[in-house]
Amino acid sequence: LNIDGQKTQIQGYITDILTDLAVQWLTHEHDPKKPFFLFLSHKAVHAMFEPAERHRGRYETMPLKYPSTMSNDKTNYFRRPEWVRAQRNSWHGVDYMYHGQMDFDTFYRRYCETLLALDESIGRVRQTLEKLALDRETCLMYMGDNGFCFGEHGLIDKRQMYEESMRIPFLICCPDLIESGRVVQELVQNIDVAPTVLQLAGIEKPASMDGHSILNLLLRKDVDGWREHVFYEYYWERNFPQTPTTFGVRSQRWKYIHYHGIWDIDELYDLQNDPEEKSNLIDQPEFEPIQSELNHKMWDWLESTDGMKIPLRRDQGFRADQRRPQ
Repeated sequence: LNIDGQKTQIQGYITDILTDLAVQWLTHEHDPKKPFFLFLSHKAVHAMFEPAERHRGRYETMPLKYPSTMSNDKTNYFRRPEWVRAQRNSWHGVDYMYHGQMDFDTFYRRYCETLLALDESIGRVRQTLEKLALDRETCLMYMGDNGFCFGEHGLIDKRQMYEESMRIPFLICCPDLIESGRVVQELVQNIDVAPTVLQLAGIEKPASMDGHSILNLLLRKDVDGWREHVFYEYYWERNFPQTPTTFGVRSQRWKYIHYHGIWDIDELYDLQNDPEEKSNLIDQPEFEPIQSELNHKMWDWLESTDGMKIPLRRDQGFRADQRRPQ
């Protein structure tokens, strides 16, 4: 670990180690008379999943409920891009995941077991804040850095523009400021976190910083001109070549997904009536105006953000390009 600029070796389970350091800092190192910002970024819940020994096997007999879009049948792949079905038999697909190194059930159980130490970590931090009488005035934010497919559409991992991949958990607790049970319905992105933290600290957001503070949304105050669309941009990676370059735009109701550099169909979903993205409406005449509008918004956004220059990288490193043997 890098501790205050010094490389330090510490024996133990990384989730526990990071939690110990956070609790130690809160208890002994920060000045209680001054405001503080603590960023605790856990690594454990990242494939491959390795639970703490005390949690290993906890869910060994846990019954699993599989996503309705996971099965390899005509219904799930009707009007679905061909690359999605092909990915089932790859590093990031349920039928040959990690080139056959692990089966889906074991993978998911290990994930749930790995989460247990993370749950304990959050509990320890909150208990520490309570002991220091800081629990009510401290704003605690809990979030993931990306979504993850666990069998939806036959996929695992991230990168795709499906809901499970592009959405994240995001919880905020601050009893003295934010009422419990508040749900923000507006389209919020991770780029909004930093501006929110700055506003909480009474610091003006730099003009060059992306995103907007969500504090007024949390406080139920009127916010004019909040974003109506979220744009998506993913570039094909040689190391994980299963997912093509993907651009797209999502509103509260509609999602348009456009694939670049591959001969395949695009996707359009009515999230209000089809939250699991089972029915691709692309090229159906009655939805052509919506498709066209979102397509134009997407290209306008790419042009305005210098997104028309697709980055290229030299061939190097590991490549997960095997297909399941027939």
